[in-house]
Amino acid sequence: MYGDPRTEEFHGRPVVAFDPDGAVGTDPRGPAWHLSAAPSGPPEFPDVFERFVQTVDTTQVTTLLLGFAGYDGPAPATYLLDAAERFPRLQALFLGDEQDFSCIFQTDLTPVLECFPLLERLDVRGKQGWELSPFRHTALRTLRFESCCLPSDVLRAVAASDLPGLEHLDLWLGVDDGEGEVADAFDLAPILSGERLPALRSLGLENSAIQDEIAEEVAKAPVVPRLRSLSLALGTLTDRGAESLLAGQPLTHLERLDLHHHFLSDPVMERLRAAHPTTEVDLGHARGELHGPFDEAYNLVADGRGF
Repeated sequence: MYGDPRTEEFHGRPVVAFDPDGAVGTDPRGPAWHLSAAPSGPPEFPDVFERFVQTVDTTQVTTLLLGFAGYDGPAPATYLLDAAERFPRLQALFLGDEQDFSCIFQTDLTPVLECFPLLERLDVRGKQGWELSPFRHTALRTLRFESCCLPSDVLRAVAASDLPGLEHLDLWLGVDDGEGEVADAFDLAPILSGERLPALRSLGLENSAIQDEIAEEVAKAPVVPRLRSLSLALGTLTDRGAESLLAGQPLTHLERLDLHHHFLSDPVMERLRAAHPTTEVDLGHARGELHGPFDEAYNLVADGRGF
């Protein structure tokens, strides 16, 4: 198999790595297809993608994951957009299904959302090349952006978009790498108001070096009372942020509160559990208390690679 997938299941379907040298004996409607170049040597991604569209009835494909496309780009979305008419039933898409942020190139994601009106889920992972303009999409139910340094203009575009059916939003903000304007708590204000996200029930604001600031905003955010799941995981959450959550609006209505990978003290963890007796509170991956300045913050979030 070429490009063994990072994800084993996607959008409720088992992930199958496409082998351009093998026979295709799978119903194209069944799996989540994973396409990726070999890390070293042939086949290159253009060859893998071309072989896929030649041997699989892509008009039946609903779920697709595009992984490593080469160290120098272009982004895998480029190939998909060039063949968009061959994927009329695409409902779920993962761009950048790889472990290492530094080898994932992205591009302007707006055409992807415009070309696939049936898309119910879009996951994007990467560090470089992100672009997005405000968009309208009525079918989208899940939007996940994983980054070690999410550009602020991308987050602002999400906040300004018209997404009447979006139920699950997951944003990894990452760490300021000094190379561009990285999303911050101020950029989150339109999302936390909930005004443009009437169907939102699950919100993740994760992998951030400013997790305490985010917690302070979440503690008073108008969108929170209608959420069922909230995640502030994978970042630098300390007792300061947890105290904001404890002192803010009630979170007892949540079915799940995910805070795993944190820097909380034992007493504060106990208070969080006691304050939410009927909520599943994930406090796993405790990293001990954090003291002093956040030097080299990219080492403190769960994934800050590529700097």
